[in-house]
Amino acid sequence: MTERQIELSRRSFVVASVGAALALGVAPYAHAARGRSVFGRYGSPSARLSEQTLYVDAGGSGDFTTVQAAVTAASGSGYTLVVAPGVYRETVAVSVARTQMTWIGASGDARDVVVVYDNAAGTPKPGGGTYGTTGSATTLVQADGFTARDITFANDWLRADHPGISGTQAVAIKVQGDRSAFVRCRFLGHQDTLYADSMALGTFARQYFRDCYAEGDVDFVFGRATAVFERCHFHTLTRTDLTGAPYGFVFAPSTAGANPRGYLVTRGRITSEAPDAYYKLARPWVPSSDTTARPMLTVRETRLGAGIDAVAPYATMSSGFPWQDQRFAEYRNTGPGAVVSVPANRPQLTDEQAESATREVHLGDWTPWERC
Repeated sequence: MTERQIELSRRSFVVASVGAALALGVAPYAHAARGRSVFGRYGSPSARLSEQTLYVDAGGSGDFTTVQAAVTAASGSGYTLVVAPGVYRETVAVSVARTQMTWIGASGDARDVVVVYDNAAGTPKPGGGTYGTTGSATTLVQADGFTARDITFANDWLRADHPGISGTQAVAIKVQGDRSAFVRCRFLGHQDTLYADSMALGTFARQYFRDCYAEGDVDFVFGRATAVFERCHFHTLTRTDLTGAPYGFVFAPSTAGANPRGYLVTRGRITSEAPDAYYKLARPWVPSSDTTARPMLTVRETRLGAGIDAVAPYATMSSGFPWQDQRFAEYRNTGPGAVVSVPANRPQLTDEQAESATREVHLGDWTPWERC
């Protein structure tokens, strides 16, 4: 298969998952034709669950046909958006003022509700310049207390379509708010898919991802948030534009040096469609804007597939900041990618240290799993 065929297959995967009865978010979903609401058990504009529940349907059965229009209308705190099955090709921004917002995919299956766009860091902007990494995000969440359930966030920008663009970072979602939770969501992209970050260097935003799926190739889960990934599935993609390993890196945390908690991955799994050992588990990102960062990643009780390089699972991103000086550790991982053949390359927590590497310690007084 050529690179072009592989790349197009990824784009087709994003769209085809919505089902044959849906044509790019404009055709009614199948059950609507049988007289059932596209919003399922979550009411409708004529049977609203609450005054602060808004309904989105690209086919016209809701209050709004785009997600951004609904977000704009939700001008206060505590709104819920119920999103009908469809592909919503748009960019969406949730400002800091729209706190305690919840998005719900109405079908209960994230594959049915897709928010997707195709900007990259190097994409030219109208009026000049390029979008940059943050500007490439399909969805940007800056408000505290955001929750999403059963929704796919995607960026289907393809390298093969733009051989002249070197800024290939293409973010599906950037999350900066504190107490942001994602349950049964999917994050699809290639480079820099899921940007789990914070609003400022001194702000330690807490984020929780449960039963989610994320895929990509280069640094596709990255940023400085205090983030817990529980029972999540990470999948590394194949590439034909490179002739050898590594194809990429799953995690690239940029945890602030003053933050005692970075990324925690627990009870998850990592799979790959690339050759064995063609991916690194992580590399530390020390941004030029924060050279005091000490990236932190703990991966525990997680199955690492053969796609992860077991001999040397970590790499250094910048020569002045070797991965050995950062806060990387593992605990009781399994699978071929977790085999410890060179102990110096795989820092392990002791049982005592592992007692502090938990969701409770990372997230403190915020307990989102109690309402998942």
